[in-house]
Amino acid sequence: MFTGIVQEIGSVLDKKQTDAGISLEIQVESSFLDALEIGASISVNGVCLTAVQFTDNSVTFDVIPETLRVTNLDEVNKGSKVNLERSLKFGDEVGGHILSGHVSCKASAEIIKSEEETELIISCPSDWIDYVFLKGYVAVNGASLTVAKKTDSSFSVYLIPETLSATNLSEVKSGKMLNIEVDQATYAAVKAAESRLKDSP
Repeated sequence: MFTGIVQEIGSVLDKKQTDAGISLEIQVESSFLDALEIGASISVNGVCLTAVQFTDNSVTFDVIPETLRVTNLDEVNKGSKVNLERSLKFGDEVGGHILSGHVSCKASAEIIKSEEETELIISCPSDWIDYVFLKGYVAVNGASLTVAKKTDSSFSVYLIPETLSATNLSEVKSGKMLNIEVDQATYAAVKAAESRLKDSP
């Protein structure tokens, strides 16, 4: 489990094709790896991955084809910046909202900047827009954000300077695909309501 509070922006050192998908090596600060063990879960752009190897300043993951298909990790290359968060430990403060690291969908985005604010507009697939609620939570590339606007096919979040400096969302260009995880509590509530309505006489 994760909180959606990005702890570090990592830089992709290497991306290699393997028989099982790709191997992704990401450069990080040594402090990010304190007490890390092989098999630990780390959120990479909101995707829960397992650490399979690490050095003093890098960590490596194996990414299977299904994960590449449903997330934006297929688009990262050497030099790409990725949002990182280590898994939540019992007793840790939850500053964002609880995330599973299982991406709901990937969606294209557009960023609009003005002197007063930075708005990120995300074109959400129809299968998932019903689970996005105004003022509710959503994770974008692993960052916990609050929904500020919503239409039938998109939603917007506003990015404060701290979010821009602490995540890779400052690098978003029009049409870039972002990983979206809807709030799991909202998802469960909507599904339960749908089930009751379906079973109603």
